[in-house]
This record gives sequence, structure tokens and C-alpha cells, in this order.
Amino acid sequence: MAAISPDSVQTSRSLLPSVEKREKLRKTRKFRDGLSLYGVGAGGLGVIFALALIFVYLFYETMPLLKPVSMEVSTTYAVPGEMPVTPTMHLTLDRFEEIGGRFSESGVITFFNARNGAILSRIELPIPEGERVTSFGRSESRKSLFVYGFSDGSVLPVKVDYEITFPDGVRRVTPRLSFPLGAEPTGIGGKEGAQYSALEIVDGRGGYVIAAGTVAGDIAMALYSTTTSMLTGTVEIRRQDFNLPNLGAPVSQLLVNESLRNLFAIDATGTLHHFDIVDRSRPVLVEKVALVPSGVEFRVAEFLVGSRSLIVGGSDGSLTQWILVRNDDTGQSNLTQIRAFKPHNAPITFIEPEHSRKGFIAGDASGTVGIHYATSSVSLKFLSVADTPINRLAISPINRVALVETVDAEALTVLAIDNPHPQTSLSGLWGKVWYEGRDAPAFIWQSSSADDAFESKLSLVPLSIGTLKAAFFAMLLATPLAIMGAIYTAYFMSTPMRKIVKPSIELMEALPTVILGFLAGIWLAPYIENNLPILVIGAVLIPAGVLVWGYLWSRMPANIRNSVSAGWEAAMLVPVIIVLGWVTVSMSPWVEFWFFDGSMRQWLTDVGIPYDQRNALIVGMAMGFAVIPTIFSIAEDAVFNVPKHLTQGSLALGATPWQTVIGVVLLTASPGIFSAVMIGFGRAVGETMIVLMASGNSPIVNFNIFEGMRTLAANIAVELPETAVGSTHFRVLFLSALVLLAFTFVLNTAAEVVRQRLRKRYASL
Repeated sequence: MAAISPDSVQTSRSLLPSVEKREKLRKTRKFRDGLSLYGVGAGGLGVIFALALIFVYLFYETMPLLKPVSMEVSTTYAVPGEMPVTPTMHLTLDRFEEIGGRFSESGVITFFNARNGAILSRIELPIPEGERVTSFGRSESRKSLFVYGFSDGSVLPVKVDYEITFPDGVRRVTPRLSFPLGAEPTGIGGKEGAQYSALEIVDGRGGYVIAAGTVAGDIAMALYSTTTSMLTGTVEIRRQDFNLPNLGAPVSQLLVNESLRNLFAIDATGTLHHFDIVDRSRPVLVEKVALVPSGVEFRVAEFLVGSRSLIVGGSDGSLTQWILVRNDDTGQSNLTQIRAFKPHNAPITFIEPEHSRKGFIAGDASGTVGIHYATSSVSLKFLSVADTPINRLAISPINRVALVETVDAEALTVLAIDNPHPQTSLSGLWGKVWYEGRDAPAFIWQSSSADDAFESKLSLVPLSIGTLKAAFFAMLLATPLAIMGAIYTAYFMSTPMRKIVKPSIELMEALPTVILGFLAGIWLAPYIENNLPILVIGAVLIPAGVLVWGYLWSRMPANIRNSVSAGWEAAMLVPVIIVLGWVTVSMSPWVEFWFFDGSMRQWLTDVGIPYDQRNALIVGMAMGFAVIPTIFSIAEDAVFNVPKHLTQGSLALGATPWQTVIGVVLLTASPGIFSAVMIGFGRAVGETMIVLMASGNSPIVNFNIFEGMRTLAANIAVELPETAVGSTHFRVLFLSALVLLAFTFVLNTAAEVVRQRLRKRYASL
């Protein structure tokens, strides 16, 4: 062995950096390592913190939905009006909650300051000389339309308007009285001199209707239609009188809905007589309905806003909701009870509907006031206001202030109410709800309408089902194609071809989803609709053709097969698939003619399968195309990074390449493949533009591949820009965003747990 000379050692030492330089390099390396360690850690913590902030913000916006309803006595003052005080027939509040109105039996309307009771003005009605007020009726609260009945049988419709001016820049509200059908009282039904026990006035779609009932059971009705001359501005009033069949019992209450199609007459026994008045000259008695059970007395009934629901109160404190439900067998609509509310502890004495929502307040004989909401079927708050029965209630158009008068008429009590989101109960958002105009309870999302009296339907079930439906069909297409393509590309394909295929597929992910959605909605949807047999033919012909080609290739002479380099066999399939695709398209019209009577879409309809042009099939194809690159890229990396010694050892032991793939590669790469599928599923769940443009946005609850859907993400994108900030609709949209985020968070967390367990299980390989 040759000895190392001292000169060579000295030379090698001279090539090393100095001690000071080495120390400086160590410090630099330590700083860089620490910077990387803490930088990456800080980045991870930043991501977690940002995610937590998103959760906090979404919860902050949805938290008001959970806020409990509050109702408390604000102030009390003497009943404003003439002295001595005559019985109150009605109470009102303006939309600014500044002016209250009291309609008394003397025919005087007193307007007062709603905060302190100070009288602002008094208006006396033109009562016929020597007559007195004997009855009173009103339309919906939002219409501010009333009718007085006098002792001579005449009636006088009255409308209250609030004139808003801004003298000196300060808002001033002035109540005005108008007479839409003239200032002179008039009789109805040709029965002048009748004493009316019940009155009703409706400003409906066909004009004004006044209905009057008597103690003798007679019912008279008058229809007024008005036309205004464009030249002179004069108003012409035309009137038609009609009479309904006698009830055989005193009429205690009359109700006519806004459509002027139905009249409900309630007699003294609590029996409701339902008349069809579409042909007003020949009204038809449709049915008689007992509104309360045997042993319970009927007390009061009122329409909710829109006059599609009837709220009935009984002597046992019960409150029930009734709507017209169409009977498919008879073709008639019958009054049906759809829900009951939490009962009061005393007989119901008064019901006051809200002006713009499906809620109402009710007073009882014990002096308790309760707040109830129909759509969510909840009783929100009860408050004991007095020791005597409630006589009259009024609630402001914005539902924040209510007036309460008891039967002794000694004082008016002002209630302060905080009830901004009554329709968002757990059952209303996630359970089946029986909505007005429906034949049965259902899951429905319909947040807005052109009708002011619209009942908002905010069920999140259709949106959640639509989200899962879109993701399911997208993954059904993308998962097998992406995973099998990844396995072939990583394990069987030659390296030069892999360098072309892998970047090309990953480049697909750069395509804007709005372009994919546009093409899917504008071109793909109508093309598939007109060539539906392509789906059937392609699903059978293309896989079978590929298998046949593979079999024929394996039977070809060895010199031909060896002419194609290993790993390039997939290139031979390209012309095969092109030819099979051309054959599929060419056969489509013939197959449609032979097997589907010339129209596959009509054939599907005939067998009971509805088909929408923009449906889950189109969404699945377009979204699947968008998700494939994500799954493929991650899965391909997982398969390609399987240690070579594992595959080589398997092959050395005599396993075929496919046996090695199934028994070794897939098991080792399973954590990565599973992660790829879960990330792709998360991408599909959160996809917005493709679903928005290609699904039809129909919030339906089914998994029919030929019908559309509406997803949570697409719904937020469509409706959030148009909703009022702070409204119930606004906050429910944020709730749906929170549900979507929570769903993906839970799904990804569960996927990570499964991935770690798979990784631990197969780490020994």
C-alpha cells in the first residue's frame, strides 16, 4: 500500500475553505433550513387560519337566523279618540311606525302618534242622517281598504293613504281618506234596509267586491269595476249585484279571496260554506267544512297575506291553517287543514296577519299575544300583555311594532318586536313543507316571485341533492377514464409517448370552465338531444370495438406486432376509436328509426322518463371532462412513483405485467389514487359555471340523468348578486355556502384519514 505523503495532505487541506468560512457557511445553511422550516409551517398555519376565517365569516352572516324572537311592552297610553270612548272596530299602523289609526263605531277615524298616543287628526265619515254604524269589514291589511255598514243597509268603502312629503328636508307622513267607489253610501244586492252581521271588501283582480251577510243567513254580493278616461280623467264605475243561497243560519263572517273565485261564509255554528263564485250569476256551494272539532267553538278566521291561506282560531286556544287543495278525481278544490300551531291557553279572540309575510299575531281571552309563522309551522313567542281579553291588534307593515287593545278599552299597549327571520326553522330548511297552492308537502326552492304575497320556499334539500347529483355523474365519467388512463400512462406507455400524453392531458385543466359550460349548453346539449341513440350505440360499440381490435392485434404475426415499439400500442387505437366514433354517429338516425319510432326523446317521454335538453347527462360529460385532468395527474404520479424494485421483483417471480399492476402497483399507489379521486370529487362539488350554463338550474329532487338540477354553488352565483343585503334570502344563501364548505371540509378530512390508513397499511411493501 502506497504511503500518503505529508505534502499531499497539506495540499488537500489547502483546498478546503477556512474555518471562518466554513462556520459562515454552516450558519447560512442553518438559517436557510430554519427559514424553510418555519416558512412552510407559517404558510400551512396561514392556510388553516384563512380557512377558519372563512368559517367564522360565513357563520357570522348566518348567525342572525338563529337569533330568538323578542317581543316586549314598549309603552302604554290611553286609547286616543272621542270622549266617551266608543268601541274600536279596527286599528292600523303606517309603514314608518309613526302613525296609528283607530276606527271607532261612531264613524270617526282618529290618527295618533304611535309612540305616545298624541292625537294628530280626526276624520268623520259621511254617515247618512239618522243612521249609525252597524258593521265593519276590511280587505287585506296591505291594501288599507275598509267598508262600513250602516243601519239602513247601505255600505261605504273607505281607503286610507299615507302621503309622504319632505318640507325642509324632514319626512312628514300625512294620512288621507279616499273613497274608491264614491263618497255616497250605497246598498248592495238589491236589499236596502238589511241589517248586516258580516261585511267583506276585496280589491281583487277583476275589480272591487263587497259581500254582506245577515242574521237571517242571506248573502249579497256586488262587483264594482272602474275605468278611467285617458282624455278627461273621469272615473266610471260599473256595478253588478248578485245573491248567494241562504245559509240557514246567521252569517258571522265572510271571506273572499283575492282571485275573486271563492267566497267563504262562516255561520254562527262555526261551519264554513265554500262557494265557487267564478260564475257570479250562478254561485255553486262546493262544500261545508267544520273548522273546529266537536265540543270546540269557532271564534275567528282571517286570511294570511295573499288570501290563499285561512287561519282559524277556536275556543280551546287552537290555531289551524287551511288552504284549497285540488282534488284530481273531482277537479274541484277543497279546503284542507295543513298544519296546527302551538295553542294558546285561552280562547282566541283576534288574529292579525302580517302585511308582507306568511306570519300573524293572535290574541286570546287571557290577555296573551302570540307570534306565529305559517311556512315554518312555528309559534315563536308568547307574551302576557293584560289580564283582560284582547279586543284588537295591529302590526306595522315592517313587523317591528304592534298595537294591542283589550276589551275594557282603557289603554293601548305598544309592543316592540324583533322577528326578522321567522321562516328559517330547521324543519323549514330541511324538512318537507306543505306550501300554499301545493297538493302535498314537498322539498322546494323558490326564493322570489313577481307576486308581493309570494310565499318564499327556502328548502336546501333540492340544492344539496343537485350538488351530489352533478358531482356523481361527473365522477361516474371521469373516475374510470382518469384512473385507467393514469395506470396505462405511468406503467405501460413508453417514455417518449408519456412525455407527450401527460402534459397534453394536464393542459386540459387550463381550459376555462366558463368555455366548457358555454359549449355544453349551446352546442353539446342540443346535439345530444337530436342524436340520443349515440349514447346507447357508443356505450356498446366503442368498448366492444376496442376489445375486438386488441384480440385481433394479439393474433397478428409476430413480425407485425414487433414492428411497433413496446409502449406505443395505444397509438394504434387512435384511428380505431375515430372509425368507431364515425360509425356510431352514422348509425344514430337508423337506430332511432328502427328501435325508437323515429324519436328517442319522444320514446323516453312515452315510457314515463322526462327529458330536459340541459340535464345531468350534459353536466356529467362537461364536468367530467374538466375533472379528468385533476384525477389523472395525481393518480399518474402516484402510480409512476411506485418503487421499481417492487414491480421488478414481482415480474422476476413470474407475475405478468397486469398481475403486477393489480397485486402490487395499485395497492402501493392506492393512497395517491384515493386522494386523486377525492380532490376530483371536491372539484366537482364546488364547480359553478359548467352547472350554471349546462344544467337548466331546476331545483328538483331526483337522480334522473335526463333531468336537470341546481347546485349550491350555482345557486349562490345566480341569486346572491340580486338579493337584498341582510334579508332572510341573503342569509340563507350564506348558510348554503356554509353547508357547502362544511360538506367539502368533512369529506376531505375523512378522505385524508382514509389515505393515511392506506398509506400506513401498504407502507411495508
